[in-house]
Order: sequence, then structure tokens, then C-alpha cells
Amino acid sequence: MKRIINKSSSLNGAITVPGDKSISHRAVMLGALSNGTTHISGFLTGEDCLSTVDCFRKMGIEIEINNTDVTVHGKGLHGLTKPNETLCVGNSGTTLRLMTGILSAQKFSCNITGDESIQKRPMDRVSIPLSLMGADISGTEKNGKLCAPLSINGKELKAVEYKLPVASAQVKSAILLAAMYAKGETSIIEPEATRDHTEIMLNYLGADIKHSGTKITCTPVNELYGKDIFVPGDISSAAYFITAGLICPKSQITIKNVGVNPTRTGITDVYKQMGADIVFSNEKILCGESVADITVKTSNLKGTVIGGDTIPRLIDEIPVIAVAACFAQGTTVIKDAQELKVKESNRIKTVVEELSKMGADIKETDDGMIINGTGALNGAVTESHNDHRIAMSCAVAGLMSHGTTEINNSQCVDISFPGFFELLESL
Repeated sequence: MKRIINKSSSLNGAITVPGDKSISHRAVMLGALSNGTTHISGFLTGEDCLSTVDCFRKMGIEIEINNTDVTVHGKGLHGLTKPNETLCVGNSGTTLRLMTGILSAQKFSCNITGDESIQKRPMDRVSIPLSLMGADISGTEKNGKLCAPLSINGKELKAVEYKLPVASAQVKSAILLAAMYAKGETSIIEPEATRDHTEIMLNYLGADIKHSGTKITCTPVNELYGKDIFVPGDISSAAYFITAGLICPKSQITIKNVGVNPTRTGITDVYKQMGADIVFSNEKILCGESVADITVKTSNLKGTVIGGDTIPRLIDEIPVIAVAACFAQGTTVIKDAQELKVKESNRIKTVVEELSKMGADIKETDDGMIINGTGALNGAVTESHNDHRIAMSCAVAGLMSHGTTEINNSQCVDISFPGFFELLESL
């Protein structure tokens, strides 16, 4: 599918964005492993999260979906049953990596795979720590790395202390989910803090996860208890509207009920550093997560340096931050972001490639990019690379480009944001 984006003179209005993808995945997974019923409101019905639902249904969990309300009839930590077929995660790296942790501790064996893109993404970073815990995981070797399809033979696991070589919430979460079943206390040491939705939800449902600096400890869990879970709007989805509101002239946008967990607000911190007019209001805590309304207004942005421990807090938002940098005064340097290379696409390469087509002064580096703000882009025919975040970033760039912007294979936005283009048009 091809989408056409034309230049906008202004953007104004109040909107809500779909539920947080990370929290939606975890709500289904942990609801399935809890005793009793978990009611989820605000669930993201994107393709990735529906892949998680499908996998758990194949393991005997009854899950009802009514628009954004989901009911999970949990069967407890040991209630999953062996699937009759290979589990398929579609395009969802979160589903694959987190479920590898869960499946490693079950009393059955199974196979799990995903689409062509997923089968290129490295699984060593998950399989290595899980193997140290006693997991039995095998798969396909590609370029010296373990990739899906995976075969997982459930085993009795033991506790470990593991230092993550790369900051990754998915790897941390896979270990924590396995640690619920392991003998002894498992410790994880992060190089930098990453999103902590797994820890928050586990504790909310009855687990015992403790933080001490960058060290996280988890003791085995006897039982999790089903509860009501509210999923706030995804700040990674709000990011496109935050950015559009900052760079489009005469604009003011309010995004309501957005999750503003401090491990996820790197984008708003960086934009404020660049001179953005961003205000949080109606702040509250729901199910352990921080939630607020975010209002942005057209701002004169200045270039900055983005790197270090900020990167894990905005890794998914870097493509659209690169768009904002094109309209900032001066130079923006993004570094320490090698993790972008193993997303749905190599996002360093694809961001540079697509924004270059539009006339951006942007250069690829080994761990990020350098962008000289020119204040102007030109419409072009762009490719999504089957990456939802690239497609949506091209759309935001198109709003500020002279002429018409085309986005090929734009349907991939349904992975995380069904209705994105319609919501953008409403502003």
C-alpha cells in the first residue's frame, strides 16, 4: 500500500494514541501465567500484540478481545500446555525474546519462529544467559549468530548473576521471566537502565523484584494473581505527534493519557534540551506506571548530542528524532546507538537513506548519525523497509516537505499503530 503525505500549514487538536506496545505484550503474557482473570483496558490491537495473543491461545489460554478490552483467563505459572503446532510471532521481536524466557522453564518442548525479518534478528543475546540458567535452546545459524526458528526444550532452571553486555529491556525481561521458575535468586546487572515495565508488572501481580542501582534481583515466584491492568498510551507512538507539533508552524497538540515512565521519556528530555515547548499535565500513577497528558507547541529547536545512557530511553524514537533534527538549528549527533542495526530494519542505514532522498544533510556513522539542520526537506518517494517506525517517520517528514511525499509499503504501521494515518489527517 502507498500513502501520500502533503505539506501541512499547521496541526492542532487533542488526541489519544493506541496503548503501549511493551505493556500490552507483558499484560497478556503475565496474565496467562497468573491465577485468575486479568482484565486489560487500553490494549494495543496491533499485529505484534495479536501475535502474542495467538501464541498463548495455542498453549491453552482462553483470551477474549473486545476492541481494546482484553480478558485473559490465566492458568498459573505451570498451566501452559504444549502447542500442537509451531508458535509464530509474526514480526514481533518482543514476543520472540520474552517467550523464549518463559518457554525455557516449561515442562514441554516446542518450536517458535516468525516472519522473514524476525528470522534475521540475533537471538544469542537471549539464548546465552538462558543457557547459563540451564535452558536447552537450539536454532538456525546465520552469519555466526543464532536465529529463529528456535527449538526450546523446557528444563528445570537455576539462578545466575548475569551482566548484560548491551542494555536491552527484551533480554533483561527474558531472564526475569525465566527467573520466576529458577532455583535461587537471579541477579541482572545492566550497563544502563532500560524500560522497566516487566519489573513493575511482575511486582503488581505478586512477584518480588528488587532494584539496587543497575542491579535487579528476582526470587522464584510461587504464584501470580490476575488483576485489572490499564495500558496507557504508548509514548513511542505519541513521539510522531510530539515531533510534528514541534516542527510544524502554528501548531499545538495535546496527547492524552500517555505513559511517561522515566525509562521511556528520553525523547521529551532531549527535545526540552533542544528548546522544545513540552508540558506534562494531569500526572498520575496507574497500575504502577506513570501517566500524563503531553502538550507540545511549535518550537525553535537547536541541535544537540544524544548518546550514552540516554539511548536506551529513546531507542525506538531515534528515527523521528532524526526528522526533528533536520529542522533544528545547527548539528545533531546521535551516537552509541548500535542497537538500531538489529531492529525491524537497520535503522541507522534506513533513516539516512530515506531522509537523504528528501534532501536532508545527514551522514551515517558506525553507531548513529550526524544531521545538519537545514530547515527544509523536499517530497520524495520513500520506502518503509517494512519497518513501522521508518514509515511513520517519513510521514512526519512529509508534513514539512515541499511537494508530495509517497511512502511505499505503508501498511506496516499496523504492527504498532493501526489508524496512524487517519489520526494524523484529523489534525
